[in-house]
Amino acid sequence: MNDLSFAVPLWAWAAVTLGIGVMLAVDLIAHRDSHVIGFREATIWSGVWIAIGLGFGLVLLAWQGGEASSTYYAGYLIEKALSIDNVFVFALVFSFFAVPDAYQHKVLFWGVIGALAARLVFIFVGVELLEAFFWTAYLFGAFLIWTGWKMAVSKDEEVHPDRNPIVRLVKRLIPTDPKFHGDRFFIRVDGKRIATLLLVVLVAVEATDLIFAVDSVAAVLAITTNTFLVWTANAFAVLGLRSLYFCLAGLLRRFAYLHYGLAVLLAFAGVKLILSETPVGKLPIPLTLGVITVTITVSIAWSLIATRDRPPSPGVRGRPSEPGEGDARRAAVASRRPGAPHDTDTP
Repeated sequence: MNDLSFAVPLWAWAAVTLGIGVMLAVDLIAHRDSHVIGFREATIWSGVWIAIGLGFGLVLLAWQGGEASSTYYAGYLIEKALSIDNVFVFALVFSFFAVPDAYQHKVLFWGVIGALAARLVFIFVGVELLEAFFWTAYLFGAFLIWTGWKMAVSKDEEVHPDRNPIVRLVKRLIPTDPKFHGDRFFIRVDGKRIATLLLVVLVAVEATDLIFAVDSVAAVLAITTNTFLVWTANAFAVLGLRSLYFCLAGLLRRFAYLHYGLAVLLAFAGVKLILSETPVGKLPIPLTLGVITVTITVSIAWSLIATRDRPPSPGVRGRPSEPGEGDARRAAVASRRPGAPHDTDTP
């Protein structure tokens, strides 16, 4: 597969890794008191993360030129768009387990660390496969097209976090208290270490994100197999996922048709990846950027216009009540993803 290639010294990898670590540390310190994150605070942090992500593209522009920068921006945009779909599922997980608002940030923080680790592994494995076996481009491409089709036609599939095999395995292997104990993942009872319900929630978030990681990494690999660009596009998009969740959690009903746009992007990435191993070759980056930008803009605008009279969804967040309560509510939580057109009258 012919692709953009440039030498990335170890110091550059080290600098990016250190920068990501520092940003995570700053975010952890800023929210160490497990307070409820409001819309204003989430918006400010989202602005910070987006500015950092866009600013890194300017660093690439000065360092490696316009092609590297535009390739990064294409990967960053598609990752940012796909991360909105993560928010839908995270909202369902938090609602299903009735996670108090004050504890959601801690779950998302450690969830992001796990997401970064998973994506790093998938990136290097995916790049090696694409470079070693040309036919894997057809497999990845077909997978993306199938995922896009499934996203478009299966929007109303039920999601049951407690049925996830990884979550069930954790419950089977680790003694678990079915209640929240503050923001702790583990407690000690009679000298024994026992997991809390919050750890189960974290495992559910990590397990669902693994599916998104495969989709998103494959989508960016359709744009470039340059490991540095794929990694930085993924990393800077995922870093803002926590703030994005708190920005959008109450507005998910308004994104009723966004899934169609995401489906188009995944299918487009699949076609692009397949074409890269044909006489057509890789599609130009300006075309890719244009398709991504137009698709995201149209799907979001379509959603907001079509749902302009629809109130924000009250049921996608956790609850501010005391930990350990809410079993009846958990049983009554709707299993459909917020934002589906038919959910207009669903409380």
